[in-house]
Amino acid sequence: MKAKWIIAGAGVLVVAGAMPWVVGYVTEQQWQQVAHELNQSQPFIQLQTEDYRRGYFGSDMNGVVEVFNPENAETRRIEYRAGVTHGITGSFIDFEPVEGWEPEGADWFQERPRLTVETRLWGTAVLELEVPAIDVSNPESGESLRTSGGVTRIEINDTGSRAEALVVWPQISLSGPDIDIRIDNFRIEQHMTHLVDGVWTGTMDASIASVVLAPSEAPRVTIEALLASSSTEAKDGGQRLDSRLTIEAEKVRFEDQAYGPHKLAFALENLDVSSWGSLSTSMAELQSLALAPNAGGREVFERQMTAMGQVNAAMRNLAAAGFSVGFPELALDTPEGAITGNLKISHPELSEAQKGDMLMVMQQLTGDMNLSVPAALVDEYPAVRMQLAPLVKQGVLVSAGDQLMLAAKLSDMIVEVNGQEIPLPPLF
Repeated sequence: MKAKWIIAGAGVLVVAGAMPWVVGYVTEQQWQQVAHELNQSQPFIQLQTEDYRRGYFGSDMNGVVEVFNPENAETRRIEYRAGVTHGITGSFIDFEPVEGWEPEGADWFQERPRLTVETRLWGTAVLELEVPAIDVSNPESGESLRTSGGVTRIEINDTGSRAEALVVWPQISLSGPDIDIRIDNFRIEQHMTHLVDGVWTGTMDASIASVVLAPSEAPRVTIEALLASSSTEAKDGGQRLDSRLTIEAEKVRFEDQAYGPHKLAFALENLDVSSWGSLSTSMAELQSLALAPNAGGREVFERQMTAMGQVNAAMRNLAAAGFSVGFPELALDTPEGAITGNLKISHPELSEAQKGDMLMVMQQLTGDMNLSVPAALVDEYPAVRMQLAPLVKQGVLVSAGDQLMLAAKLSDMIVEVNGQEIPLPPLF
């Protein structure tokens, strides 16, 4: 019996001793797979590993992150290096830019930022970015950025099928010649589960305790208790999808007066998951091709036409399966009164025969829209008057007591607005 325990103990020691090598091998494969999927999923950040030197208890690697700016079509290269420590069940990776976290001669951080990734053999990874207090000033423009320390944490589970994210930043201040902005207690928490293709379900909650806008030549505006929440839920055995986004603010303070609460809700209901996934994938392909370095070439043009055809097909399938989209609630409190409204556009589910006769997505769209705006807004504010006066003149907004009202219905590609019929052009 004693000999059996000795043999078993020796076997455990051998396995434990071999585990760092196994962990190192798996970590290298996981890193290559993550880089490949990241590069394939979007065109803005490309991750390249130029050298991966795997050892027994640890590894070293270096590479380049290419960040594409679509505004000016410029690409910035950031060289990085990382040290990898192999454990028995996972690895710990510590990243650092080769040229440092700040330009030479700058003094942005009180301490060194830290970017780490902790992995496990069973497919769990935790990315964490710890940023100390920041103080960046530009004497030439008069602009500055000051923040407290903050942290970003992303946890990936079940080999990438589930993810959780947390961002916490107690204070952010932006100052410039024209305006100062201060954000207090910024927090985002998100939970996601992969459904199919590029479709994810889950929830997101974001909050800011207060946002202060202080223009140099206008009164200060303070937004208190700003909240944003979203949820995406699969139903009918994962075949359909409902999604909702709500943005709320408890109070807006302006010139010693407080107004609120304010709320805006957006909803997508009964989406066909397969068609939605195809539409998302095709749109991403179109975006990637538009940003390609040789976007004007014939081959890219042909691929763009193919992707556009896929987008059109996905939109037709999505509409034929039936869906609704809109803003179920709009409620804004102003000194002149409340602005309220709602909007909903729907498409019925079609049979295969009806789908075959479908010429355009817009053919069978139906919808309702209601909007109520205090008439005093037009009288008191020239900027609002410039925007709304043409609508009042055309009868789109009609007077009803102290409110301007809009009531619209969509059917058979005709919008009836306050009794007036407006044909819609065939866009889709």
